[in-house]
Amino acid sequence: MGPFGTQEMIVILIIVLLLFGAKKLPELARGIGKSMGEFKKAKDEFEHEITRVETETRVKEAPGKESKDS
Repeated sequence: MGPFGTQEMIVILIIVLLLFGAKKLPELARGIGKSMGEFKKAKDEFEHEITRVETETRVKEAPGKESKDS
């Protein structure tokens, strides 16, 4: 089961069109776009926080390792 092909995407789009109607599609697409943007923003903030904590941990551990080796 790989990624969707062209035929599968067309069938899905037709089903969505029938379920939501042509007038609701732009609103639905806008909502999906906003959701994806928020998800990307949250992912970037999470990665930034992980990197920041990792850097702080390395800085705090570095002096302790030098004093133990001496």
